[in-house]
Amino acid sequence: MLSYLLRRLALLPLTVFCIILVNFIIINLAPGDPVSITEQSADGGLMKKSDTTVAFGSDTRYLQFREYYGLTLPIVFNAWPWMSLKKVELTLWQIEHRRLFPGQEEMSVKDYDQLRIKFGDQARFIMPHLLTVIQQSSMNKGMRMLASKFFARGGYRQGDVSPTMSFEQRIKNKKIADDNQLLMNLVIKPSDSEEEVQKKVAGMTTWYQQNEQFYDFNPSLRTKIRQFFFDTRFARYFKRVLTLDFGTLRNDSNKTVISEVSKRFKYSLTLSILPMVVTFFLCQFFGFLMAYYQRGIIDLSLNFLFLILFALPVFVVGPFLIEKIALNHTFPFTQIPIPFSGFTSPEGLYSQMTSAQRLFDTIQHIALPLIAVFYGGFAAESRLSRTAILEVLRQDFVRTAYAKGVPRSSILVKHVGRNAAITITTSLAGSLGVVLGGSLIIETLFEINGFGKFFYEAIINRDYNVIMFSALAGSFLTLLGYLIADLLYTILDPRVTLD
Repeated sequence: MLSYLLRRLALLPLTVFCIILVNFIIINLAPGDPVSITEQSADGGLMKKSDTTVAFGSDTRYLQFREYYGLTLPIVFNAWPWMSLKKVELTLWQIEHRRLFPGQEEMSVKDYDQLRIKFGDQARFIMPHLLTVIQQSSMNKGMRMLASKFFARGGYRQGDVSPTMSFEQRIKNKKIADDNQLLMNLVIKPSDSEEEVQKKVAGMTTWYQQNEQFYDFNPSLRTKIRQFFFDTRFARYFKRVLTLDFGTLRNDSNKTVISEVSKRFKYSLTLSILPMVVTFFLCQFFGFLMAYYQRGIIDLSLNFLFLILFALPVFVVGPFLIEKIALNHTFPFTQIPIPFSGFTSPEGLYSQMTSAQRLFDTIQHIALPLIAVFYGGFAAESRLSRTAILEVLRQDFVRTAYAKGVPRSSILVKHVGRNAAITITTSLAGSLGVVLGGSLIIETLFEINGFGKFFYEAIINRDYNVIMFSALAGSFLTLLGYLIADLLYTILDPRVTLD
């Protein structure tokens, strides 16, 4: 068993890595960015475009956001440093004329924006080519203007924002700010005379020569190979994951993903694990009951009942429990009103309770949510348990036990129950991954601030950090569940070995 565990644990990091990679690619290939900046004024009219809008976008905050989350880099592999001068000139022509090739129709706004944003992201890796275009006096002024805008975009950097910056970081920030302002001033404008254009070209050339080594604008082959693998979105994200840094929330950089997940852990743990454990034991009981009285009135009645329960959608059962059971009603044989919102009473009241009162208060609040979570899975697992028990009852070793005169209770518990539990264990093992998923509908109906609502809001807001953590944690827990199931097989069935 030890060798098996070591093999599984050795494969676990590789499996998790592949899961992270696949999920990361899918999420990043989804249309759109995590935030959209419209180029319209408050009254709906078009905003006046600045000289650097094409390369920088309509709002520098948008660029800062994309830079912060690494969205200006390619997803997995970075081949941008190998772009040729011919490709750069073609892209500049396409952006200037809004056409892919001469004679074709203009690109749509969406395609044009995608092209200019991508080329702006590529600019820092093709600075020598952009400078070459700018220096070509034979090139038309429109192309040189565009090249100067993207040259400024390629030289643009963000300073460190750490509250505990060192003296060296402050010096670097000052240089970055001065360089950013200088490049903005050197952008060629339509109103510039030929003499002013030449001065700006000379200024950009001088600035490039002075900062070529500092910003590594002309990397060596070894550096390009390193950039190919490591100057990517995935490499940047995975480096943070290795240090257990899953980032911050998109809407509040002061809140980390881990801290927000920790706040909701008790809700997901209660609404997921507790029904799972109760389901395992109750479905075994009802599975035995239906299998023992196969085709009898008890079997047919319970089968029919579980079929109805399984067919009832939670978005119907949830409001029914609130309106018909909880609203204006009390718990049976008591005068305690049935709560239908929240996980506990309001914080002011809850904080004044004793430990026993808090436990009782929590049980009152989660009674209906647990029923809403529990009934569907319980119905399905009970029918599955019935099938598994019937299959075991037909095995030769069960008939042999009966022939030897082994007591029926011993046969049902030690022989049938343990073997039938293997099927239920397999079914429930894969459910461990939903612990962090919660239930969006139930949490919304009962106003519980759990993972369901949290991750749903993250998807709506395109919060990549939260979405990726959800996929990573869910996948890891699923793998862990299957590993636990494999270990339980050896306990439930002595014939199963892990050697």
